[in-house]
Amino acid sequence: MDPRLEHRLTVNRRQFFGQTAVGLGPIALATLLAKTSALAGDEKQDAKTALPPRRAMPGLPGLPGLPHFPPKVKRVIYLLQNGAPPHLDMFDYKPSLEKLRGTEIPESVHKNQRLSTMTAGQKSKAVLPAFTGFKQHGQCGAWVCDFLPHTASIVDDVTFIKSMFTTQVNHAPAITFFLTGAEQPGRPSIGAWLSYGLGCETDNLPAFVVMTSRDKEASCGQIFYDFYWASGFLPTKFQGVKFRGSGEPVLYVSNPEGLSREIRRGQLDDLAKLNEIKHQEFGDPEIVTRIAQYEMAYRMQASVPELTDIQSEPEHVLAMYGPDVTRQGSFAYNCLLARRLAERGVRYVQLFHAGWDHHKNLSTQFEIQCRDTDQPSAALVKDLKQRGLLDDTLVIWGGEFGRTPFCQGDINDRKQWGRDHHPYAFTIWLAGGGIKRGFSYGESDEFAYNVAKDPVHVHNFQATLLHLLGIDHKRLTYKFQGRDYRLTDVHGEVVEAVLA
Repeated sequence: MDPRLEHRLTVNRRQFFGQTAVGLGPIALATLLAKTSALAGDEKQDAKTALPPRRAMPGLPGLPGLPHFPPKVKRVIYLLQNGAPPHLDMFDYKPSLEKLRGTEIPESVHKNQRLSTMTAGQKSKAVLPAFTGFKQHGQCGAWVCDFLPHTASIVDDVTFIKSMFTTQVNHAPAITFFLTGAEQPGRPSIGAWLSYGLGCETDNLPAFVVMTSRDKEASCGQIFYDFYWASGFLPTKFQGVKFRGSGEPVLYVSNPEGLSREIRRGQLDDLAKLNEIKHQEFGDPEIVTRIAQYEMAYRMQASVPELTDIQSEPEHVLAMYGPDVTRQGSFAYNCLLARRLAERGVRYVQLFHAGWDHHKNLSTQFEIQCRDTDQPSAALVKDLKQRGLLDDTLVIWGGEFGRTPFCQGDINDRKQWGRDHHPYAFTIWLAGGGIKRGFSYGESDEFAYNVAKDPVHVHNFQATLLHLLGIDHKRLTYKFQGRDYRLTDVHGEVVEAVLA
């Protein structure tokens, strides 16, 4: 929209509301003040709870009428494996391929489908079977590779979807598609949609938190772009808050040296008054966002240090997540924080872990990636379960696509084995409330190349995620530039077969 026209429309709204007994600004702030009564009490009690006395609470309310129906889960933890794990080497067991090692995948199978530029011109598509061993595990008998012993121990709590497919062959567009429903940046991410639609259960932490990690060897050159957790055209108060992997978890939250909490409180009060004057003048909703974010930052000064103090965890819990759990910024550390965030009411936690981009280092780096992520992922599910949180939490594990069943490069040189990007069939797993346990859905063909049964498109995955949260994906929309947008664009059906 033309910003001049937008300004005129905003001013007209401001003038209309300005004629009422109260201004638009106080109406907007009323939501923030709604929970103030919970803080009623003397200053001593307020100090004890580490909350500012009688201040507007920044918790985000959800939209009227949401959820659309009773939800199966309250929160989501998404463990996105950036770079794309090789499904054939992990969960999609194809023992018959050993007999076809080194033979060409038939054109009737690969159909000259689009690949990345790294193998688009490669003449040979020689079959490279899984180079790890596989065993069946649990009562469900799920096949899991030998590099994932901890994941193997939770298969009876997991649904494997082995028929995922997408339309993208490059990392950033593929991740953007999974998280926003569109290949191009600019749309709201899943966490932003959930914050907008369902609001926040906690007043002292954001509704949407993001953490990133990568392999120690830095073998994967993928970048964590900010638009992966952006709010797009939604107000910026719905965007994800990134916790850093070193130093202070959140920048600029701590007070400068010599500035007391009481002085900061007075500064924020005065700043809120000035911002309210500007809001009455211009009607910009981002000003209300700014007021709320200042208040949230003030509360996070107390809540974040307590959240990140993992030394308060029992030794057996720390041991469950593995030896890397005490290293800030590791995947194990982030998984433990994800559980702590979930039990404190954070709606959506997004973990990114890079290092799965095995173009020429499959025979070395793949095992390292499994070792770094296997134990923490399984520990998160076990930890949630033993605390009674798994019943209303959805845990998602998967990448943006899979890896090719053929070898990238020379199949006769094991040290150079690699697999290229593969969007046509791959595997993810889900665990938690509303999901069948010990279940496998969908199948790839005999080469693990294409979906052979029960295909699941990215928009179907997103529709199912929203359904578990009590949201009809077709009804959670936002009007922007004359069109009603939604996470699933104009597609998507709930995958009923995976629901408990």
